[in-house]
Amino acid sequence: MRLIILGPPGAGKGTQAKLISERLGIPQISTGDILRQSIKDRTPMGAKAKLYMDAGDLAPDEVVIGIINERISQPDCVGGFILDGFPRTVAQAEALCESLGLMDSQIDFVIDLNVKADSLLPRLTGRRVCKSCGQMYHVEMNPPRFPGACDKCGGELYQRDDDKEETILRRFEVYRQQAQALKSFYEVSGRYKVFDGGAPIGEVTAQITSALEG
Repeated sequence: MRLIILGPPGAGKGTQAKLISERLGIPQISTGDILRQSIKDRTPMGAKAKLYMDAGDLAPDEVVIGIINERISQPDCVGGFILDGFPRTVAQAEALCESLGLMDSQIDFVIDLNVKADSLLPRLTGRRVCKSCGQMYHVEMNPPRFPGACDKCGGELYQRDDDKEETILRRFEVYRQQAQALKSFYEVSGRYKVFDGGAPIGEVTAQITSALEG
């Protein structure tokens, strides 16, 4: 099964994608993780992407599309995948359709997590990430046992630049500008489904799973 999960920053796309990935046995492909790894490795692509991400903008289509095409061509994606954070523009969606068409494939479902923006800011500004293993926490909703230290490996926790308030507000605006066109693109396919991303995590997962299995 080939899935896309959409939603504004902080809507829970990564959490739901991970749960669905484990349930269906398909890889979760997170554009953000791939780009951040490129930045960490100081690759030319990572350096280019960092300029945009630090400002709260999206990485250029040519950078993101190239990464995704390489990833979905790998053997573990033969049985399906779930795209987390891609596509974000109609141009990216069109490029994905073209790439899948060359593979004689298509997207089975598009999952859209609907969450009000005013409830998302606290979610994002409270996020902390382990520098060593990448485990995510939240200072209020999912705090570590010891402040500033990862429960899994003891690594230092930090706040990503793209989780700071000024950057988040910019990300919200970028998402708002592009979201409607992207939703319209997928609505006509009949495979577009909207879910309340503000509901408890387990409830959202159960609703998505039921819709996919139905």
